[in-house]
Amino acid sequence: MRSLKIIIILAVIAGIAVIVWYASRPRPADENSLTLYGNIDIRQVELSFHDTEYIAKMHAKEGDQVKQGQLLAMQDLERFQYTMDNAKAKAEAQRQVVARLEAGSRVEDIRKAQADVKSAQAAVAFAQKEFDRMQEMVRRKSAPVQSLDRARSELDAARERMRSLKELHELAVIGPRVEDIAEARAQLEAAESAFKLAKKTWQDAHLYAPADGIIQDRILEPGDMANINTPVYTLALIDPVWARTYVPESQLGRLKYGMPAQIRTDSYPGKVYDGWVGFISPTAEFTPKTVETPELRTSLVYQVRVFACNPQNELRLGMPVTVNIPLASSPESSASPPCKER
Repeated sequence: MRSLKIIIILAVIAGIAVIVWYASRPRPADENSLTLYGNIDIRQVELSFHDTEYIAKMHAKEGDQVKQGQLLAMQDLERFQYTMDNAKAKAEAQRQVVARLEAGSRVEDIRKAQADVKSAQAAVAFAQKEFDRMQEMVRRKSAPVQSLDRARSELDAARERMRSLKELHELAVIGPRVEDIAEARAQLEAAESAFKLAKKTWQDAHLYAPADGIIQDRILEPGDMANINTPVYTLALIDPVWARTYVPESQLGRLKYGMPAQIRTDSYPGKVYDGWVGFISPTAEFTPKTVETPELRTSLVYQVRVFACNPQNELRLGMPVTVNIPLASSPESSASPPCKER
């Protein structure tokens, strides 16, 4: 009876040993999938103003979820408004100059130039008669020679004035020179460019969200002096996110860009997030030695980023995740498909 008990005890011990050995024995790796472990990472954007000015208003705070194009902050606009108004007025004034030159001489201007020519012709005729009269008087010695010289000078002056007015009349009929119009147009383009620059400066005094995300840090406050080197907000881009994982060197050749993947977290048990392989590091995480044995080469790891859409913002920065990549699947046509199409 005692021997039977010993035999039973030994059998139980042997069975337990077999179970332990079976559970702890090395299993062949799954040839159809690759399981990786890592953490969720996101992109961050440092938002700042382009020009130096005081901050007038800030519309977002830490934790706010913002949409692309949403107004986040605004600088004091008074100085930018004056600059834009000044540039606009100069552009409008130059635009009128171009319009006047392109329209040419008005009919009234031509008529006035013609009337001035006729008046000058009458003045020349009068000066000619006066000169002839004075010449006769000098010949008769009834007037001094100086009077004749004065009459000759007045006649010459009247003729020069008439010649000048005739040229002005001809210019009025012809209109502005082509070169003058081209110069005016070039000045107009410069004035319009200055106005566009002033308008862009005014627009840059408004800070908008470049993409959907969450305000991670509110660095400045209203009244602070802001410039291009001083961030106002830190924006976390939450869609898509990626899982930062590492793959052994021995498995690196089995991964391809665009391979579909599945991401799981402990925070949402049973929920699977579809993803894709979007980045495979071209270099090892650590610098290898000059000569590596086969045993050491297998310990090298390469960073792999598995992207995933995150519309509900459930995947948070630093969250531990498990990534499963079916190795038999074919890579998608794009290594980074847009989330709206997934």
